[in-house]
Amino acid sequence: MSANSRLTIAAHALAWIGLYQRQGHEVATSEQIATSANTNPVVIRRLLGELRRAGLVESRRGVGAGWSLARELESMTLLDVYEAVEPGPLFAMHRATPDQECVVGHGIQPAMQSIYQGIEETVRHELARVTLANVLQDVLATPR
Repeated sequence: MSANSRLTIAAHALAWIGLYQRQGHEVATSEQIATSANTNPVVIRRLLGELRRAGLVESRRGVGAGWSLARELESMTLLDVYEAVEPGPLFAMHRATPDQECVVGHGIQPAMQSIYQGIEETVRHELARVTLANVLQDVLATPR
């Protein structure tokens, strides 16, 4: 099982756009963002599409096409980004119902759901505390 990097890449894209706009640019291209994230522009465009549906970015077509923030970084939290790119629960149950005749099969899902619910509440609380402005501030403070 590998870790999912969608939240990290989405936060990267938003911080990059925010910094780029602070430097006086109106829009950023997916190619520019992809270069910074060292990924394919298609990956960035897909994530930005999800962020657009969540009202975090806007896109412009035609001459001068690109992406811009729909809200200030100070008003976006990592929870906003997480909910845009990671819909659904943090943890999943079995794909098929376990054997209900087995004591473990019968009790595993209720036991794990209780644990997962607590973890999910903690994660959401922590993500809600951090704005994208905080992320960009930490990025800029990181020694090169």
